[in-house]
Amino acid sequence: MMNNIFDVSLKTIGLMPVSNDSLEMINSDTYKSYIKIMYLPKGCKIKVDFSVYHTEGPALFFVSPNQVLRIENLCAESGSFIFYNRDFYCIQIHDEEVACDGLLYNNIHNMPMTAVPEQEAAFINYLFTQIESEFKLKDSSQEEMLRTYLKQLLIKSTRLWKQQHLDGVLADQNNDPESFRRFTQLVEAYYKQKHTVADYADLMLVAPKTLTHKFKRMNLPQPNEVIKNRIILEAKRLLVHTAMTAKEIAYELGYDDPAYFSRLFFIKTGDSPSGFRTKYLV
Repeated sequence: MMNNIFDVSLKTIGLMPVSNDSLEMINSDTYKSYIKIMYLPKGCKIKVDFSVYHTEGPALFFVSPNQVLRIENLCAESGSFIFYNRDFYCIQIHDEEVACDGLLYNNIHNMPMTAVPEQEAAFINYLFTQIESEFKLKDSSQEEMLRTYLKQLLIKSTRLWKQQHLDGVLADQNNDPESFRRFTQLVEAYYKQKHTVADYADLMLVAPKTLTHKFKRMNLPQPNEVIKNRIILEAKRLLVHTAMTAKEIAYELGYDDPAYFSRLFFIKTGDSPSGFRTKYLV
């Protein structure tokens, strides 16, 4: 079904249409280990983890390997689906916001969707057209050209995401949006071992109060809520997508007291772990 793929020396990137023919494969675990970008027109219904998104116009979705993606309703027109691995593209050395773990994939709002305004759609369409053309060329510089177009797509999308989700934060010169991005990255890396704001403040070399005040000033969720929400999201994933018991999940997420973890889960969701699993899988 697809020959738009580059796969050399462990570096992989592929492009395929989002249509009836590809729906089953996209919704399966085939691409779970890849970093994914999906460009969809108006009228689609997408589920990422436990949140549902309806596209009211063209939209881009950025889905990490650890997230669960499902297209619930296709649009009238087909879309595009890019998948790639960290070996193909990841700029962790300079910790840029357009890296593979940048704002689009790892943000405090846990928001994978970026709306594409009408005036920007032509450029996004151009990039996808160029990527598709590049796959057909099979030129010696193909890898670098594909990476260049992918980086342009990530830069443009990051700008749009910031306008849509951080406009007020960025407008105030006293704010420090870099600190919340760094905090979110650390939570993603350590949420199974580190459960308190103080843990992350230590890693960031700031006082816990300083971190809390920064988030409050930027009108962002409090650091403690971000940590707990990430832990509960993982618990939900494990309840729904594995056969692990609530006790096993508690230990997996770094809690020595399963009863304490179950109380936390109930406070955050209104369900016990077993109740959530039953409700979700019915």
